[in-house]
Amino acid sequence: MIKPMEAAERDAALRVADLMAAAARTAPKGSGKDKVITMILTGEDKAALAEEMRRAASEYEEEFIARDAGNVDDSHCVVLIGVTGQPFGLTNCGMCGFANCGEMKKAGANCAFNITDLGIAIGSAVSVAADHRIDNRVMYSAGRGAVRMGIFPEDVRVCYGIPLFTGAKSIYFDRGAGSVLL
Repeated sequence: MIKPMEAAERDAALRVADLMAAAARTAPKGSGKDKVITMILTGEDKAALAEEMRRAASEYEEEFIARDAGNVDDSHCVVLIGVTGQPFGLTNCGMCGFANCGEMKKAGANCAFNITDLGIAIGSAVSVAADHRIDNRVMYSAGRGAVRMGIFPEDVRVCYGIPLFTGAKSIYFDRGAGSVLL
């Protein structure tokens, strides 16, 4: 069997996506409670995410979201990492800016523990991609598109997407004149 370079690169990116999902799940948690959820999109599901991102770009009037949708189209896959909205349950924490978890939940805000755990999970995941030399980019826009699509359970309101690409030059940099790198 002869395996062309492009097929090997795609397969490598998909293997690393699995490793990234595992790294996100096993990342240290400040709360000690696992509220991190991962998904990996390829094929038609990835294309649907890019289209949702284009709809969001138009609705929000944000060009960077449409630019990011093009990157998603060109990527092998997208690793999505989200966190559930269930608060930690402390009576007097206040880290989120509210008196307690009940007040935070009533206001529709996010638990500081959960958001911190999400950041740690994302860092763990992208370090795996870096260790395997797979180009990637953390994208709010891809995560927002996934939430809009309802890919995650209803209580996941915060998510980031990490598209993966292999090639001679990263597609996630030098993305056009006037582009906003977020």
